[in-house]
Amino acid sequence: MPSQNRTSTAALAVLIILQTVMLTALYAGVPPHPPVATPLFGIAPFLGASLGTTAAAIILGTGSSRAGAALSLLATAMALVSFGPQKYLDAQFGLIWPAVICGQIASLVVVVDVVSGLRSASLLAAKQGQP
Repeated sequence: MPSQNRTSTAALAVLIILQTVMLTALYAGVPPHPPVATPLFGIAPFLGASLGTTAAAIILGTGSSRAGAALSLLATAMALVSFGPQKYLDAQFGLIWPAVICGQIASLVVVVDVVSGLRSASLLAAKQGQP
């Protein structure tokens, strides 16, 4: 497994663990946990979809295919709903900052790896004379 793919896999695993802990905290009612419902959607179904997307991205591999890269970026975007920069303004930031910062670092690693992988693939294709 190439180093780039291992790095992305590790970062995606971090996102799975963070989201699983938050989902477990929601069900257990352990503060700070995400709200049961948000104005636009239910948080538990959203976390379930996010976990599934992240698992699919790991299975396909970020550098193995365009589908893997796309799912990795989608999983990252979904994770940033929970751990994005908007959380710095959250009243409970003092309680959730480790998860927020860890989630942002993992997300950054995935994005950098996907962009680097796509750039490398396009350079390789250009060298081989392919469009």
